[in-house]
Amino acid sequence: MTTTSDDELWSAIADPSRRRLLDLLVGGDATPSRLAANVPFTRQAVSKHLAVLEEAGLVESRREGREVRYRVCPARLDEATRAMADVARGWDRRLLAIKRLAEAAHERATDA
Repeated sequence: MTTTSDDELWSAIADPSRRRLLDLLVGGDATPSRLAANVPFTRQAVSKHLAVLEEAGLVESRREGREVRYRVCPARLDEATRAMADVARGWDRRLLAIKRLAEAAHERATDA
């Protein structure tokens, strides 16, 4: 992923409302109206969130008659999962280093 792509991804999934829409779309494609029936915000808000998710490549849309249907882009979602796992591994390493420093400081303090 590129930096711009990363920024769009993190921005898109940072919002709990967008994550909720992603959760709903994992179950299958849906229209903004159907999604709005399952969330505590308006259809207009759903459409705005879907636009952000689409810009980040997490969902794609297709016109079906008068309706627009959205679905998850599995490849991008997989990319997002890998990116989040990489971040988690980085934090695990940092936290382990902090823990070791704290333990060493505690050991020095009790030995003194």
